[in-house]
Amino acid sequence: MRRIPGETDPRAARASPLARIVFLVYVVLVAYASLYPFEGWRTVGLSPFAYVNAPWPRYVTAFDVVVNLAGYVPYGFLAVAALRPRVRGAPAFALAAASAALLSLLLEAGQTYLPARFASNLDVLCNLAGAALGAALALRLAPVIAEGPLHRARSGAFLPGAEIDFGLVLVALWLFLQLNPVALLFGAGDLRDFLAPIEGRARRPEFFVSIETFTTAANLTAVGLLLSVLLAPGRPARVMFCWLVIAALAVKSASFAILMRAENVFAWLTHGAQLGLAIGIAVVLAAATAPRTVRLALAAVLLMAATVLVNLTPANPYLAESLKVWQQGHFLNFNGLTRVVSALWPFVALGYLMFLAARRLK
Repeated sequence: MRRIPGETDPRAARASPLARIVFLVYVVLVAYASLYPFEGWRTVGLSPFAYVNAPWPRYVTAFDVVVNLAGYVPYGFLAVAALRPRVRGAPAFALAAASAALLSLLLEAGQTYLPARFASNLDVLCNLAGAALGAALALRLAPVIAEGPLHRARSGAFLPGAEIDFGLVLVALWLFLQLNPVALLFGAGDLRDFLAPIEGRARRPEFFVSIETFTTAANLTAVGLLLSVLLAPGRPARVMFCWLVIAALAVKSASFAILMRAENVFAWLTHGAQLGLAIGIAVVLAAATAPRTVRLALAAVLLMAATVLVNLTPANPYLAESLKVWQQGHFLNFNGLTRVVSALWPFVALGYLMFLAARRLK
């Protein structure tokens, strides 16, 4: 069989658990963002698909068009990557586009019952166009996905297996939740917005500085130790961790630069955050070569302690005051998405750490 230059031998291709895990996670995130804030469900006496034949929306902004198109580009790309190597080429493109159209139609139909959302046929078309663009890019970059530099980097730096791929997705989601400006630096697991808020007496600023210091240090240490157990033997764990910290701080700064005024780009770098950052880095650098069981146990304990502390601590009035400059606007749904990821991440990560520890014992 004659091969196209640059195309990987089909017999050598392997399915990518990482691509399939990321694709499933992305579908869940898209569904959540499309139906947020999940409040005020009601029936309007119309078919949920009445919007398909409705007139073109009267008010259309360039921002809405770009967001709806860009939001489905990763969907199309990941769908094609997840289908490899069983389905390739035009069939993969068709399946990615068709599934994107079906998902968009269903989510827009769900928006019919939400007073805060507006079902639009234009949104479906933009979503489909974005998915088609992403699928086309994936087909173009198929050799890179299958056996290219990204594949070699993943295989060379980290242990093999789907369970390791899941851990890499968790680390990526941890970077994603840094886009939430409401959370403390590296803070996660705050369920107070979803449950009854805790009312506490007024506290001095020093109290919240100590809380933020521990929260930042504990979560950073847990993530750093999690990353270290995913690495292949002989890989420079300390160097990889430093790059992870740099990426997380860059994401945090970018979120403040985009969502808030430019002069508040480093508003997250409070005294407590600085202390916690220094302590967390020092602990991870010291414990990076500790026995695997010790690292897993320490990461789990710190993750549990930080999550409990975040939920028992009264709301920080000083943080609320600094966030008054934030105008959510078009980013309301995005904020809801980062908030739910931030709330659930430590619980999923804790279960994953327990899974890794149990698997090692067998």
